Amino acid sequence: MSHVSEEFGYEPRVRLAGAVKEEVAELSSAVLDMLHVRGRTTEGGPMEVAWDGGDDPDAYHNITHMWSLYGVDNSVLGQGMASLAEQLPGRGWVVVKNGPDSSRNRNQEILATHLATRAQLEASWKKGLDGHEPLLSFSVYSRFFAPAPEPGR
Repeated sequence: MSHVSEEFGYEPRVRLAGAVKEEVAELSSAVLDMLHVRGRTTEGGPMEVAWDGGDDPDAYHNITHMWSLYGVDNSVLGQGMASLAEQLPGRGWVVVKNGPDSSRNRNQEILATHLATRAQLEASWKKGLDGHEPLLSFSVYSRFFAPAPEPGR
């Protein structure tokens, strides 16, 4: 087993970053659909991030999409998290955690893995008990991969 596969727990595949970006964007969009909540979402899309654990920072990358949903009250956000937890398994995700996080506020957290892509989901319901606006925060991210040269470059 190579040092990298020991570090990651798997052997990263060679993939086109653009294809992985599309994959993560589609998964992230599906997560939003599963919430059944109409609120405001933060701007931005999936971004490519280099692995900072090796000698060559361009050797391995992953794609991460972080966003939040806000502008609705906690009862609606709670219904959204319940809907998400209920629908994830039917959409190819395995929920590995659905419960309170380790923060003082004990925010609800859902952690899941998409079986087909091995992408990860981290969802957290921040109820605003600390005076901030209540929101749902999300991070959808791919496994690390070795970037293939993009066609036309």
